[in-house]
Order: sequence, then structure tokens, then C-alpha cells
Amino acid sequence: MSLLRVSGLAKSFGGVRAVDDVGFELAAGQLLALIGPNGAGKSTLFNIVNGQLAPDRGSVLLDGQELVGRTPRAIWRLGVGRTFQIAETFASLTVVENVQMALLSHDRRPYSPWRRAADWRRGDALALLEQVGLRAQADLRCGVLAYGDVKSVELAIAIAHEPRLLLMDEPTAGMAPPERHALMALTRRLVAERGMAVLFTEHSMDAVFGYADRVIVLARGRLIADGSPQQIRDDRQVQQVYLGTGSDAVSHSNV
Repeated sequence: MSLLRVSGLAKSFGGVRAVDDVGFELAAGQLLALIGPNGAGKSTLFNIVNGQLAPDRGSVLLDGQELVGRTPRAIWRLGVGRTFQIAETFASLTVVENVQMALLSHDRRPYSPWRRAADWRRGDALALLEQVGLRAQADLRCGVLAYGDVKSVELAIAIAHEPRLLLMDEPTAGMAPPERHALMALTRRLVAERGMAVLFTEHSMDAVFGYADRVIVLARGRLIADGSPQQIRDDRQVQQVYLGTGSDAVSHSNV
């Protein structure tokens, strides 16, 4: 049974159809990659699912509940988490305090300058850091961490809300290959352990083909392929418009 069901989604900007009648499904426990050339409509589609953009038409159902028309915060409250291309953490706070701030938000406890984040659910925050392999760095300031570790902190912050669906916007951007593989392997493990669904955009094909269960491909706003990583590798149209054999292709260094 599908957790996320997108159907008939369309969005235009002036005369440009950024998203053109797109539909797909995503099940719990599944890692789905969204790829395509620059300008394909990936960001627009991602932001519609997240509630940052309203579609011209179409539907986005999360476990049968319509997300279109809801604010990003309301969608977050329904169990949709998100990470960003540039990691968003509080550099001056410790690693564990960053996660505790997320738990404060999840528990609907308003932030107060008179109450230390360090006083709230520290044990639960440490358990989340254990899951992402950062328990030993708990009391370091986020600002001194390596970038790959900051991305793992952001992942811990995202799962603090116990999302059913996690949206990851280019999670490995700016990372070296070993860091990329470590983060995607961690994401793969969390998907299995928590039974959540992940939709991610990505330009690194090793991350896509190495870790996604399925891949969907956009080109000029339209969905041109949906299948397993191997099916996408072998798809002639995908090869022509994206993977390097056609006039619309981009090089592997840019995908």
C-alpha cells in the first residue's frame, strides 16, 4: 500500500510548464530517487509535495490525507520531514542541543531564553545521535564538525519528529565519495529500521544507483521513466536526455 500518492500534478510559471501531469507512488520502507537534468522540474515538484508551492492542479496524498492546500508546518505535523541541500543546524549549539531543539518543537514546547535546551529530553536526543553514529560528538559545537557529520546531525534532527515520509534535497551535495556513501548507507538503514519512506533528489549517480529502491526521472517537467535502478540505467530515453548520449544530456560530473 502506498504511503505517498501523487497524481496529475502540474505547475506553470508564465508559459513554462515546470511540472506537467506528474504522478507516482511511494511505499513505506522505500527509498525513491528523483533525478533529471537541470531545469527538469525536480525542485518545483519537491516544493509542491512539501507545501512550499501550490500546484495549478493535482493531488498529493499522504496515507489518504490531501497535502495540497496545507502549509509546510501543517504538512510537517502530519509526519513529513525534510533535509536541505545546505545543512541547517545551529552552529553555536552543541550537537545534542541541536537535536533537543528539534524535540522541543516536536513536543510543541515553545522556546524560551530562560530555559536551556540542554534540560529537555537529553537521553532521547543521545539515543537519536547513537542511531546516526554521533553519540561521541554529542557535546561538541556543531560549528566544529566536519561537513559530513553536520549532515548526519541534520538527519538526526529530521528523524526527531518521527516522520513517516522524509524529503531529502540533494543530501550528499558537497560531500566527498566516502562521506556520500556513509550518509546514504545510514539513510538506507534508518529507512529499514523505522519503516519510513524517503523521497530524495540527487546529482550523484553513485548515491542514486547504489542505494535507491526505485528511481523516477523528470525531463522538461514530465515523468519519462519510473523503475528500478537497473531499469533506469538501461532506459534508452533516459540515456538520451540525462545520462550522456543525447543532445539534452549532461555529463556525469554534473548529475
